[in-house]
Amino acid sequence: MLLVVSLALSPALSPAATAVAMQADDGGPAQSGDAAAPERQLLVMLRLPPPHYRPDAGYGGRYLDDGGRAARHRIAEELARLHGLKLVSDWPMPTLGVDCYVLETPAGGEPARIAELLSHDPRVEWAQPVAMYSGMDGAAPPLYPVQPSARYWHVAELHRAATGRDVSVAVVDSGIDGHHPDLDGQLAQTENFVEGSSYLPEAHGTAVAGIIAARGGRQGILGVAPGARLMGLRACWQQNGQGARCSSFTLGKALNFAILHEARIINLSLSGPPDRLLDRLLDAALARGISVVGAIDPQGTARAFPVSHPGVIAVAQQARVGTVAALAPTMASALTPTPSGAVLAPGQDVPASLAGGGWRFVSGNSYAAAHVTGMLALLAELRPGAKGAQLERLLVPGTGQNAATIDACATIANTTGACTCSCAAVTLHTSRRP
Repeated sequence: MLLVVSLALSPALSPAATAVAMQADDGGPAQSGDAAAPERQLLVMLRLPPPHYRPDAGYGGRYLDDGGRAARHRIAEELARLHGLKLVSDWPMPTLGVDCYVLETPAGGEPARIAELLSHDPRVEWAQPVAMYSGMDGAAPPLYPVQPSARYWHVAELHRAATGRDVSVAVVDSGIDGHHPDLDGQLAQTENFVEGSSYLPEAHGTAVAGIIAARGGRQGILGVAPGARLMGLRACWQQNGQGARCSSFTLGKALNFAILHEARIINLSLSGPPDRLLDRLLDAALARGISVVGAIDPQGTARAFPVSHPGVIAVAQQARVGTVAALAPTMASALTPTPSGAVLAPGQDVPASLAGGGWRFVSGNSYAAAHVTGMLALLAELRPGAKGAQLERLLVPGTGQNAATIDACATIANTTGACTCSCAAVTLHTSRRP
């Protein structure tokens, strides 16, 4: 397994780096970004001295030229020598006031045991093995009429009130195809955190991004929030036959970037084991009022990251139309494990943007999470001063068949005080949460 050790901010090292990995269910061409051996790596965190800790400072790929930088680098090299490790790469985490170093054990090494030893070194903030994560997938005429968001959420009508205009949404995923007709002009910025390969358009990230913010048109799909501005943060890479994979290191870099660049909402359509580095970064995001949306792993446990983290909106797909589970969340739990307080949203047979052009039907909790992210972007436009928890409290529970657990029309009507969908079909409700 991989091991992650965090140190205070340090100079850039060799380009090969991997930590905790995420896997999505949809396939794609193998890329060079998965060449490292995460099962033999660990992360070590070294503290950044307080005078140099500037959480509001941007990071453009270079370390600050301070006097302690070389000293921290020497500490990382010394730790590697003492424990028979290879220093692979590093990255600043100014949000947490640490430098994160990637160290690799020889074949047959025990990252967990070495991480435990390193954690007792007074120079180390903490050390951890790397964990793996998976995207929550399921197995050219106008497509809007067949979109679940059209049938159940009436998103075209909701856009009379809000489109998510200028709301910054960080899509932490595999690469997004910004040249797809659904997404042309929708990416405010892209960043690649997978070392060893360039930013690439990939299946999972493109599908998730399209559901959130596809701009619609005479053909293609219409996103829930086409006015949103997407950050395409490539922390995952496509693997042939194995979907998309991410590591705790790549995910940590992307989350750190999203926080520093003031994302309003972070979409994490992935799942994997709990991880201290990622949990600390989510704490920092939530403390800043950022909404974090995560996909539930239907095969996982209640402790799976990110939905186990307090404050993260946990999302699963509603049951297939025609099944009893579509009628109520309590019935759905028999088919899809849903933690207490989880949200169900459209995720079955969803038309989605395809990397390289075209469209395909997808199913899975990844795409249900994308719907909820889009809905929060609409609310964030209408309530620009609201923090993450306040936006979540605006969601109104659905009561009708196939509505899942969000009544989109009532949610927007309650927020604006005016009906955007058919008023005969909308009864104003109180919020789902007190």
